[in-house]
Amino acid sequence: MEEEKSKVISESDQENPEENRSIEASLEKMTKEEVVEAFRELKEKADRDHDLYLRSMAEVDNIKKRAARDKEEWIKYANENLVKSILPFMDNLDKAVAHARDEKSLDALREGVELTLKGLKDSLGKSGVQEVHTSGAPFDPRYHEAVYEKEDDQAPVGTVIQELQKGYTLNGRLIRPAMVVVSKGRPEAEKREEIPR
Repeated sequence: MEEEKSKVISESDQENPEENRSIEASLEKMTKEEVVEAFRELKEKADRDHDLYLRSMAEVDNIKKRAARDKEEWIKYANENLVKSILPFMDNLDKAVAHARDEKSLDALREGVELTLKGLKDSLGKSGVQEVHTSGAPFDPRYHEAVYEKEDDQAPVGTVIQELQKGYTLNGRLIRPAMVVVSKGRPEAEKREEIPR
């Protein structure tokens, strides 16, 4: 305990030696009652400072909890605007299905679904969603997922000849690769016929 006290005094001496000498000199001149009163005042100040420290720590903890809660809520509802923009298309599809049950007009149903799909694509496009280009494009493993290869004498080797599922990017970042069929060239029988004997 005495070591700690001397360490604190020596550290405070290094910070402001002039002030510490005057405190020591004034302590020597004080009576016992004055020292006790000064001690009480310092203890009250220390208690106030400690209380302020505890309140500050509690406030910091509350800020951290509030920030974590706000972040969790933001993540939970981040897609709210996108969902709101898609809901009218769900309503249109519900109406199309109900209309198809009442009337037997396949053409009207197809036209309604096509218009709804176009509107949905336009809405997603405004949010940065774009289709991955596949038709006749060279196979690109960054954007395409080859399901299988197929012989095709019309398309060069490594060219996408069929799209099984569309791929999409969101603001330039791939969110789903296009599932495609890739050409592996002409059939083997045609290749053998070309070989000279």
